[in-house]
Amino acid sequence: MPKPSLAAYQLPASAAKALRDLGENLALARQRRKESLRAWASRMAVSVPTLIRMEKGDPSVGMGVYATALWLMGRHAALPEVAVPAQDLNALEQDIEAVRQRGKRLSRKQEQAL
Repeated sequence: MPKPSLAAYQLPASAAKALRDLGENLALARQRRKESLRAWASRMAVSVPTLIRMEKGDPSVGMGVYATALWLMGRHAALPEVAVPAQDLNALEQDIEAVRQRGKRLSRKQEQAL
């Protein structure tokens, strides 16, 4: 069994809550479909304990397990939208700041043209 990543246990509180919420939503989706833990785990090709951990939002459960659960729900197509570049506000702010900095540094030719 692989050694668990320390990063999984040092999540920011808001990220940990988001995983718990996702797990709860996936559990509700399974229950609404009247699927047992055993049947759903079998369809996902994981063990029942792994499915239970996923439904609790355990950060050590692999992304592929969450993706498979979303696929069973028909929601896997939404995964790329989670990190769509247009919504990365931090990177956008960095890009804007870089443009501002470039604007402040005029080349000698540009200075002479003024």
